[in-house]
Amino acid sequence: MDTQVIRGCRCRHTPPSGPPPPRHQVLFFRRRGGRACQSRLSWSHHALAQPHLNSATAARRPDGDDATKHAFKSILTSLPKPGGGEYGKFFSLPALNDPRIDRLPYSIRVLLESAIRHCDNFQVTESDVEKIIDWENMSPKQAEIPFKPARCILMDNTGVPAIVDLAAMRDMMPKLGCDPYKINPLIPVDAVIDHAVRVDVARTCDALERNQELEFDRNKERFAFLKWASTAFHNMQVFPPGSGTVHQVNLEYLARVVFNEDGIMYFDSVVGTDSHTTMVNSLGVAGWGVGGIEAVVAMLGQPMGMVLPGVVGFKLTGKLQDGVTTTDLVLTMTQMLRKHGAIGKFVEFYGVGVGELSLPARATIANMSPEYGATMGFFPVDQVTLDYLKLTGRSDEIVSMVEAYLRANKMFVEHHETETDRVYSSYLELDLSDVEPCVAGPKRPHDRVPLKEMKSDWHSCLDNKVGFKGYAVPKEEQGKVVKFDFHGQPAEIKHGSVVLAAICSSTNTSNPSVMIGAGLVAKKACELGLEVKPWVKTSLTPGSVVASEYLKHSGLQEYLNQQGFHLAAHGCATCVGNSGDLMDESVSAAITENDIVAAAVLSANRNFEGRVHPLTRANYLASPPLVVAYALAGTVDIDFDKEAIGMGKDGKEVFLRNIWPSNQEIEQAIQSSVKTHLFRQVYESIMKRNPRWNELPVPEAALYPWDPYSTYIRKPPYFKGMSMSPPGPPTVKEAFCLLNLGDCITTDHISYSGKIPDGTPAARYLRECGVDPKNFSSYGGGRQQRDCDEGSLCQHENRQQAAGWASWAMDDSCPYRGEALRLRRRHEIQIGGHDLVIIAGAEYGSGSSRDSAAKGPMLLGVKSVIAKSFERIHRSNLVGMGVIPLCLKRLEVTYFNHGGILPYMVRNLAAGEGK
Repeated sequence: MDTQVIRGCRCRHTPPSGPPPPRHQVLFFRRRGGRACQSRLSWSHHALAQPHLNSATAARRPDGDDATKHAFKSILTSLPKPGGGEYGKFFSLPALNDPRIDRLPYSIRVLLESAIRHCDNFQVTESDVEKIIDWENMSPKQAEIPFKPARCILMDNTGVPAIVDLAAMRDMMPKLGCDPYKINPLIPVDAVIDHAVRVDVARTCDALERNQELEFDRNKERFAFLKWASTAFHNMQVFPPGSGTVHQVNLEYLARVVFNEDGIMYFDSVVGTDSHTTMVNSLGVAGWGVGGIEAVVAMLGQPMGMVLPGVVGFKLTGKLQDGVTTTDLVLTMTQMLRKHGAIGKFVEFYGVGVGELSLPARATIANMSPEYGATMGFFPVDQVTLDYLKLTGRSDEIVSMVEAYLRANKMFVEHHETETDRVYSSYLELDLSDVEPCVAGPKRPHDRVPLKEMKSDWHSCLDNKVGFKGYAVPKEEQGKVVKFDFHGQPAEIKHGSVVLAAICSSTNTSNPSVMIGAGLVAKKACELGLEVKPWVKTSLTPGSVVASEYLKHSGLQEYLNQQGFHLAAHGCATCVGNSGDLMDESVSAAITENDIVAAAVLSANRNFEGRVHPLTRANYLASPPLVVAYALAGTVDIDFDKEAIGMGKDGKEVFLRNIWPSNQEIEQAIQSSVKTHLFRQVYESIMKRNPRWNELPVPEAALYPWDPYSTYIRKPPYFKGMSMSPPGPPTVKEAFCLLNLGDCITTDHISYSGKIPDGTPAARYLRECGVDPKNFSSYGGGRQQRDCDEGSLCQHENRQQAAGWASWAMDDSCPYRGEALRLRRRHEIQIGGHDLVIIAGAEYGSGSSRDSAAKGPMLLGVKSVIAKSFERIHRSNLVGMGVIPLCLKRLEVTYFNHGGILPYMVRNLAAGEGK
């Protein structure tokens, strides 16, 4: 069947000239629905695309009818301007005159408007619209609906594979007799390069410049590919390295809240290839993380299948007490929601307490949606939202349009007015005044520890058996002190010593209150004579260039510098494992040679063991002011209420209360330093701020010139042998179990993202390719389709490692070696033609959105993962790669030794009882 593609260029690029494109066929990865582990599994395959839809208007239907026969044309309503004329037209939800809509959560109404706008009775049907309107009854039944986001956003580690897939599709088009130019995103796509930078240099004034130089040297080929993509593909914009994190650029600049395109107004919505895309929920923008495979589907204009979610209504009352930060609040909420059960659901915040939260505070809460298991953490638009849009440089006209549209569609909230009661699937409530200072750790973000209990909790962790809250350190070893020489100075560490302290991640660095608070703590500490020990690696990597500007403008950066928190990067560094080496080899040796449980304290969102740094077995999430405080104390084994942080220059003890700023001090500094002109200045020049990027030459060809010897960008093998006829579903019988794993296997376990250490299989492979060790980069940066050849993967362990699969199970130095069987070289496993499966426990694939965690197993020949439960994004990625995620009620296994490892023979897998 031929299909018409509407080639709408609705973004920043000039639409292509010439006549409309001919009717043609488009190829893409396709999956139906979101219930991949349920019995309604549909296999991934290369299929013919259905007709694309322009996001602003309804699509042409296959019978040739055009948008004038839109199923909901009758509710298309004009939105007048106050002074005359109109802003545009919109599909009015109130015009449906259905009382069920008034009871819908605001987040569900966004899905409803999208379905109505795209309803062509082909891709989106009137039945789909009815399901959403009847959400109260249909959600418990896990009804499936299509969703078409307004735009897509990518970060480099997970975005590059998605764009590589697009480039590979273009390569296939001529071979199938089609025009390669037909492969283009049909919705706006923004890519932000933010995960490549590493904190190689810290505690120096030139750290930012030197880290950027090293970043560019290591990643020049990746960057050239992305720059090529920004010119080769329509509707695609790439932000250079050093622009900030994808989430803060989205929040401060890219988010529209309301689109107004081609005379049609509609809700902004976004999917992103980073789990924390949810940060934009704070602006009332529906958005969440997806795998790169799903992102490609969205880019090509296809609807994404999803289960109509349940919604947790989270009521907030009261106000935070003085000295309590938003970080304390979000760690409290994370623990509450994990206990309540929010996995796969939307969380919607309401109540008078919401009005007491600043927009950056809401962004902190929304950012950590993946940590409390939710698909979204949604804040409907109110006056605080509009004020933030103005602060960040959006024009008055745009803000007025946003307000008018939302009020007309009954989506604007007045927290102190009585509203129609909305229905939620379940309810939670929190009085903000009950929140107390806390941290989370030492290995999971939802293991909250009240600050006043930190010392006792730490000693419990030393006593407990090895696990999420334990290290099993013998009693006689717990007080051990290791003395060593640090650059000619006497130094010492013990269990709980802080060796890494990082103010990082857009979770907190979007929030001026905690950033200014950290600067004030540093200032007060300097004035009293406290100093961070020189062997503690300290760094500041804000997610926004604006954040560094207001810290400089306020004069607080000077004091942060004195404590070692020099600006090291604008991007996601320590929080994704790009923390670099510790301050000196002497520190590393003291830890490894004496089996010290060293600690890191960081203002990020994830603290899985081994993620932050291989040598910090204890990792605590904390607010930026507390990061500074713990760096000053030099240990997590401290009761801040009763014990002094250190001795001041006057010989008196200094306690945390002596350097902690009041809310009034913080607010005064914000009012004088955080200004609209800073946002405008930064984003007006954001595309030209990086001279190395500006000078980078790129090919002008429509088809990417693949380098077969590249150690970064390789043409993926997914289209080999492809024809216009999709393959049928394969079978999986009498498979061998490659790995038998426990609970909470994260994507960091499956596909490690941090530094590639010398001596590992990946390092040996890179050395064979002539790569200097200083340019090894990280697993995440170097994984982008490198060496993804099934034949080579079967031959050498180092090539498996280079492809990014199971570094945790293959590398003896990896912190996860105790949680999985060590993989042997693939050619040593005599499987005799049998398929492979992985068996795991609960929450398999949690953590960061990472396509390689699904692509790697597929390339190794894994046909299914059998687990107790799956994280949503990873489950979708597995389905997209043709790996079946199964939850089995009963599993018959036979144990026997084969090929040097202990595999299991799974009998009659295809006929097993699926749940």
